[in-house]
Amino acid sequence: MALRMLPVPDGLDGERVDAALARMLGFSRTRAAELAASGAVRMDGAEVGKSDRVVAGAGLEVDVPDERPAAEVVAEPVEGMGIVHDDDDLVVVDKPVGVAAHPSPGWTGPTVVGALAAAGYRISTSGAPERQGIVHRLDVGTSGLMVVAKSEHAYTELKRAFKERTVQKVYHALAQGHPDPTSGTIDAPIGRHPGSDWKFAVTADGKPSVTHYETLEMLPAASLVEVHLETGRTHQIRVHFAAVRHPLVGDLTYGADPVLASRAGLTRQWLHALRLGFTHPGTGEWLEVASVYPRDLAAALDAVGGDYR
Repeated sequence: MALRMLPVPDGLDGERVDAALARMLGFSRTRAAELAASGAVRMDGAEVGKSDRVVAGAGLEVDVPDERPAAEVVAEPVEGMGIVHDDDDLVVVDKPVGVAAHPSPGWTGPTVVGALAAAGYRISTSGAPERQGIVHRLDVGTSGLMVVAKSEHAYTELKRAFKERTVQKVYHALAQGHPDPTSGTIDAPIGRHPGSDWKFAVTADGKPSVTHYETLEMLPAASLVEVHLETGRTHQIRVHFAAVRHPLVGDLTYGADPVLASRAGLTRQWLHALRLGFTHPGTGEWLEVASVYPRDLAAALDAVGGDYR
């Protein structure tokens, strides 16, 4: 990672951040936009987005990642990955824990796109080569439903739907303790953790993030909650529940109790993408799909005294 510090020249006053960066650094506008979207661009110390406007004389700071070759898609079957819906435009998979959405530098494990390639699926060619067809992602440690675009039209429409927040994303999570109130909204901006570049946190200069939740069952040491995401920040549910002092059971990264995690038999956070609904890009009709708890989460729920099914 290299830090570039650049004064904004008079001739670029009022330009969008992505356009200004592209001209100042010689990048493509797409790459400049990706840097801004990742939180890597600051103007006079404050993080700016790709569509913000630069001011002449201000100082831009840009964290430029070291150049690395793009990760390659390896066709590799994934045991336990189910196909929930499949048509000419899209495929919805039930992703197991331990599987990434797509290849990335440093990740050598299985991926959703690799599993689909191994099964003979042809997916959209839109997007970067290693994540073609991917319109949203789930963490490696989170199981559940993911939609992947097969047609170019579906890719465009689904990306727009996620951006405009018209997709219904419903998760079940097991949070430590008993949230008070038992249902509500966590509205707190999320950004990079100030002390760790691989974690996230509620920060004053973070991106707007909204999580709605409802308690389904209160257990002696935890609560099963249903979560509706209004936004889709990285680690959003995990960060928000940790911020209100109810980290997800098993989520040691964000402060979960290791004793309770051991009792539940968990080696990952108790979090599952249970339902997914959106307007089908081909038919224009509402499509809603559902999943069930995977074996490890069901066993963990039993271990801590839950009976909700």
